[in-house]
Amino acid sequence: MNRRPFSVTMSARNAATANRIPCSDLMTEAKRMKPSMSRLTLAMMAGLFTLPASAADLLAALRDALSNDAQYLAARAQRDATAERKPQALAGLLPTLTLSGNSIYNDTEVTKPFSGSAQYNSNAWTLQLTQPLFRWQNWVQYEQGELQVAGAEATYAQARQDLMLRVAQAYFDLLYAQDVLTSIQSQKTAAKEQLELAERSFEVGTVTITDVHEAQSRYDLAGAQEIAAMNDIEVKRYALMVITGKDSGRLQPLRGDAEPPRPQPDDMQSWVSSAEDGNFAVASQVAALEVARREVRRQQAGHLPTVDIVATRGENKTLSVLGGAPTDIEQKNSTIGLQFSVPLFQGLGQQSRVRESAHLLDKAQSDLDAARRNAAQSARQAYLGVVNGMSQTRALQAALRSSTSALESNKLGYEVGVRINIDVLNAQQQLYATRRDLAKARYDTLLAQLRLKAAAGQLGDDDFMAMNALLEATPAP
Repeated sequence: MNRRPFSVTMSARNAATANRIPCSDLMTEAKRMKPSMSRLTLAMMAGLFTLPASAADLLAALRDALSNDAQYLAARAQRDATAERKPQALAGLLPTLTLSGNSIYNDTEVTKPFSGSAQYNSNAWTLQLTQPLFRWQNWVQYEQGELQVAGAEATYAQARQDLMLRVAQAYFDLLYAQDVLTSIQSQKTAAKEQLELAERSFEVGTVTITDVHEAQSRYDLAGAQEIAAMNDIEVKRYALMVITGKDSGRLQPLRGDAEPPRPQPDDMQSWVSSAEDGNFAVASQVAALEVARREVRRQQAGHLPTVDIVATRGENKTLSVLGGAPTDIEQKNSTIGLQFSVPLFQGLGQQSRVRESAHLLDKAQSDLDAARRNAAQSARQAYLGVVNGMSQTRALQAALRSSTSALESNKLGYEVGVRINIDVLNAQQQLYATRRDLAKARYDTLLAQLRLKAAAGQLGDDDFMAMNALLEATPAP
């Protein structure tokens, strides 16, 4: 199993009491996430060249989605944009260097104690270096930048998992729509054969016209269902195309003997606990909570003094003409020292910002609690979907065998006159309905398995490749 690349080891009880999580821990986990992102891409590039040009499987669909899906690309761009928060915050701790200058023409007229005029140019430039020594809000902001980057990595990882789920959902939806069409076409063929048999029997007087009408009705109904199924295939094909950005063509179907293994560990509460700690949405909210907590500290730092080292180097030149005599004055100046500032009164605005950040901290805590509960609920639903889906699949497989036997028995009974036409038609309908239900149960079970891994933050490359291995080696005709 490919373990989750990013996790936050914080229990639900600790989250409720809002324990602090070191910023360095979140950043370390975020960095561990990056190398795993390319494994599946490399595997797909290595394996897909051996596939037929007309074949498409889950890996091929995911490869196209990674390059073309708008939601995923937007999440990646957001991750890259948020990554710039850290260097921006670091800038508040580094020195700043500013160069300023001016060139001014002056026309001066003197009236007292003597009269005269002067016209001159003055030119000046100043280079100032400022190094913050104590600006507590800048240190807090730097920590916030690191946390925001960690949260963005978690959000991006969640978007990648969501993309895997959306690709698998769209892929299996299209396969199921094709299965439905195949089942309806088989049912239509069987209804046509039964209609022809009823017509021949009616001609020789062994059945009534009612048998012919019943067979005709089932045949016409199958034709209408065929049209709806073909339309549904086009809708599902376009839904997959929206994600992958291209028409995937024929899809590799699910193997007839494909069956997912039971969840490991085979205990719902273990998966719920994993989801509460490892879900990427939870990890993102943990980072948001830490950012909000530090925002309170940053706003509180607005009451503290600031101390900077300030160094300047400047030059001022003046060339003037006074009473016909030119005068050239040049000054050079260098300074270095400490500069401090103490906020005494800011119109009560800073106190309001502190209260605002405290309320936002409460909101972040509530958002984290909601994310944990949603993750736990998703894990429960997915676990039950896998376990119950496997049981339902086995039950439908038994029902399929029974329905096949029932159809054969009804056909034989119709031939010998102990069964009527409607019995055969009903048996046919039951058989093909069972086939559709079995296909749906198998797809739903596989999707539930992926959702269970995603809820716990453990859906990785190996899981998706294992799911792809359940497909047939060649596309359906």
